[in-house]
Amino acid sequence: MTNAFPDKVDPAAGRAGHVGELLPAYASGSVDEVAPWSVEAHLTACPDCLDPIEVSLMGVYLGGTLLLGVLGVLVVSAGYGTGTIRATLAAAPRRPMVLAAKVLVFGAVSLVVAEVVAFAGFLLGQALLTSPAPHATLSSPGALRAVVGTGLYLCVVGLLALGIAVVVRHAAAAISVYVGVLLVLPIIFEALPNPLQYQVERLLPLEFGAVMLNNPAPHAFGPWVGLLILCGYTVVVIALGTILLVRRDA
Repeated sequence: MTNAFPDKVDPAAGRAGHVGELLPAYASGSVDEVAPWSVEAHLTACPDCLDPIEVSLMGVYLGGTLLLGVLGVLVVSAGYGTGTIRATLAAAPRRPMVLAAKVLVFGAVSLVVAEVVAFAGFLLGQALLTSPAPHATLSSPGALRAVVGTGLYLCVVGLLALGIAVVVRHAAAAISVYVGVLLVLPIIFEALPNPLQYQVERLLPLEFGAVMLNNPAPHAFGPWVGLLILCGYTVVVIALGTILLVRRDA
């Protein structure tokens, strides 16, 4: 069995460096299993290598990004797929108001759901962490901001997906565009040289969510600045969708 946990982790690399060392081992299949004593020994030797806030919210962050994005697309594209959008627009000829209603309803529901899931994920994650792993509470530095910010981030990316669906109209194509922008572009930009890579990655939507988890890339924007930029992206996409909705046939 290959030991997935190195004896020493470069302190300058931080948690990102530790994760970077583990992922290739798992991806290549060289790690058959991870013995509990290996995890315990590693955390005892390097307690700062695990951020309890990030660990608790990572599943919410990644899973919510995909699920709310797909739901945001379906809120609009389902009407085009079934043809009910024609009846909707015939009953309410003011197309921008129809879209505004969809945005408000989906935004409100997704915000409530995302915040509830973020708080539940954080509390459940802390309950599942066992010694010697560090723990956090909502009063820990950065914890409440990370939980609330993750919910806000998920709500905004859901609205971004809704805007993409208004522009594209086809469900499969809209989901493909959304996944490409959120998940594929960061992988592609990994091939860029470091200075340029950092400058590009800091503008990607997925990076704004990572910053909320206390896991920023070098030169990343602050959590709230990144969220504002993401809101700007969403407003631009929805505005473009509004223009196309008015000009195109249903």
